[in-house]
Amino acid sequence: MFNVLSLPLFAVVLGLLIVACFRLAQSRLVLITGLLWILYAVYEYLVQIRVLCSGECNIRVDLLLIYPILFIYTVASILRTGKAFWQRRFKG
Repeated sequence: MFNVLSLPLFAVVLGLLIVACFRLAQSRLVLITGLLWILYAVYEYLVQIRVLCSGECNIRVDLLLIYPILFIYTVASILRTGKAFWQRRFKG
């Protein structure tokens, strides 16, 4: 069953997981990515409870900008964290 709060909750959980990866990667990019996901969750929650949206929010043009940014930062953070993990694991 789909809950109204499921998308913001998923974004918070993902953001917290990425922030936790900061400890391994020690990269500001990873920290910024996690914070962006958490900020997006707050933004999405405010849209869903109609604070930032007056009523007709069926067409969300804002997501055409937000999703690509989150995607690019997330992929870059995954690569950065993977590289840090690989270096620590096989350092020798």
